[in-house]
Amino acid sequence: MTRKIFLNTLLVGMSVLLLCAVVFFGLQYTQTRDEAKDALLREAVYVSAGIAQSGEEYLRALDSALDGSLGSAPDGGDRITWIAADGHVLYDSGSGEEDPSGLPEVRDAFRDGEGYDFRRSESAGGPAVYCAVRCGDGTVLRLSRPLSAVRDALVTVSPVFWMVVLVLFVSGVLAFRVAKQILVPVNAIDLDAPDAAKIYPELAPLVGRIEEQNLTIREREEELGRKQKEFSALTDSMQEGFLLLDRTGTVLSANHAASSLMNGCEEGENFLDGADAALPETVPGAVRAALEGKRTEILLADEDGAVQLIANPVSSGGRLSGAVILTLEVTEREQREKLRREFSANVSHELKTPLTSISGFAELLMRGMVPTEKTAEFAGDIYRESRRMIALVDDIIRLSRLDEGEETQDMESIDLYEAAEDALDSVRPAAEKEKIALRLTGDRAKIRGVRRVLEEMIFNLCDNAVKYNKPGGEVEVHVADGPENVVLTVRDTGIGIPRAHQSRVFERFYRVDKSHSREIGGTGLGLSIVKHGAMLHGASIGLESEPGEGTAV
Repeated sequence: MTRKIFLNTLLVGMSVLLLCAVVFFGLQYTQTRDEAKDALLREAVYVSAGIAQSGEEYLRALDSALDGSLGSAPDGGDRITWIAADGHVLYDSGSGEEDPSGLPEVRDAFRDGEGYDFRRSESAGGPAVYCAVRCGDGTVLRLSRPLSAVRDALVTVSPVFWMVVLVLFVSGVLAFRVAKQILVPVNAIDLDAPDAAKIYPELAPLVGRIEEQNLTIREREEELGRKQKEFSALTDSMQEGFLLLDRTGTVLSANHAASSLMNGCEEGENFLDGADAALPETVPGAVRAALEGKRTEILLADEDGAVQLIANPVSSGGRLSGAVILTLEVTEREQREKLRREFSANVSHELKTPLTSISGFAELLMRGMVPTEKTAEFAGDIYRESRRMIALVDDIIRLSRLDEGEETQDMESIDLYEAAEDALDSVRPAAEKEKIALRLTGDRAKIRGVRRVLEEMIFNLCDNAVKYNKPGGEVEVHVADGPENVVLTVRDTGIGIPRAHQSRVFERFYRVDKSHSREIGGTGLGLSIVKHGAMLHGASIGLESEPGEGTAV
């Protein structure tokens, strides 16, 4: 900036100096030329007076007195030409001319009494001034002088050039100082907190604009900071992982979930270069595909859970500018999907078994291959398998309704003690057959719930306690009304459940002893219905069991 101001200031000074020099020398040249013309006219008048007295002799005497220098100088010198009224040259101190009467100054002299002209002289080899006067006898006397005399006059002012050099030097020094003085206040401006009192008035508008821009910048920085905090708070509170990369793979933003999953990737690091070796190879591959403009989804699953990774390319102005990586915790979804597949397979299997039996018995009857005395027995088998299939379908429907939450609209106040009593009455025939004692203890307690679901839950628990009990065993149902919650416990003295199976007995169609379960009947969905019914009522289930000693739920 200093250099620019210095050059501009010096250029202005030089331009002014050059203009002044041109004007000065132009005026000097014009003045000198006019003075030469006037002097030559006066000399012509003087010489014409001498000619009137002595004629040509005077001119020769004048040339002799000047040692013959008229017209003999290297540059042509002064020249005298005497022309008669008819144009005939009477005397010429230089080389002759064919028709001097046709020259402008001679014509003007014949007409007006005097004339002059400035033009190039071939004999002088340069510009010359010509003056002519008319004598009393009608002749014309013409004098010429080369303008080298004018140039010589200008040489006399040659010291002015040295002054010009001096002025240029002084102008340069002053321009440099002016540039420095102009920029010192500008450089001294504190851009963060400009003070108009410390600068010259001409900079006040600039300082005002800087203050306005600083205010605008601070407001935008504060707004950007707020948005950044909001964005960080939003992404950090997300259970999903969020990772923003530029087109080179450098991490621009990463929340805690993404950092944890990606083994501590930090902002400013290149994700592809610093990808942890523990990550599956599919992760960097998906990121590279997104940075190339292709959307990619992959599933990362292990014993601890499942995560879905979605890599999306980001475009700005039609150009690929980066990628957004989202990680979604889908463990529950995958577990549900697994359970759904297992449930579908189990339902198919469970339905196929009674249907196969029914189909086989019916085919034998249809073909007449069953003796008459066995017909009732076969019909009984078909009936039992049909009832078993109906029970299975009913349990599936109940479980589906619980999954869909369709039972919540029937909430009412229910006496849990009374519901347990009804459930024991329902299993009493089966218990009496195996000589199993049933006992209800505890207090009456009321809760809000779905009557049909609660009765089904208690019945299933009591039914299992009877089915998996020992002959002559005991089943006790206890209802406890506590200050904070109500607890219902079904305890039996049956075969018990091994510890390895206790965490899975509430799964659909799960059986500890499949052969024994087939023998005693059941759909394999009873405890699963109990679990979903408890979830519907916001209750929790606990299980205590020892093989051979019984179970308490």
